[in-house]
Amino acid sequence: MTGWRFAVDRGGTFTDIVAVAPDGAVVTTKLLSAAPAYADAAAEGIRRIARGDPIASVRMGTTVATNALLERGGEPVVLAITRGFTDALRIGHQARPRLFDRAIILPEPLYARTIAIGERLTADGDVLTALDEATAAADLAAAFAAGFRAVAIVLLHGYRFPAHETRVAAIAAR
Repeated sequence: MTGWRFAVDRGGTFTDIVAVAPDGAVVTTKLLSAAPAYADAAAEGIRRIARGDPIASVRMGTTVATNALLERGGEPVVLAITRGFTDALRIGHQARPRLFDRAIILPEPLYARTIAIGERLTADGDVLTALDEATAAADLAAAFAAGFRAVAIVLLHGYRFPAHETRVAAIAAR
């Protein structure tokens, strides 16, 4: 292996860094997540450990985001999703501990509102339905006017072909 491998966990108070040197030695450090001496704790820790040597990989997690999800904190989120799939996350995959209960108790969704985005790509990336930018812009503007400042964009096959997601993100950023 050439270069250092880093694993970083950014928490609200501390940032923990575990590094594996090219020779296999393990080095750890802990920095304050916010300090006047540096702009970014993860970058500072990597700089201190690698000291200019090549870096093979950096894996980063954040306890801050995980805690916000678990505690239902942070900004209310709008879910912008391909039209026809607005209930997909709510329906889920039907895996639940008591499958045959008549009264199904579902957890509250992590998003507060959905926007159905008119668009559709095939699994091969072909456009079945062109992105309806005008409606997406109007719906995103209405969500913004209602006070939403965070949006999760999840379009069908966007993990492989992100053009529509990128365009919706650009519209949302206006």
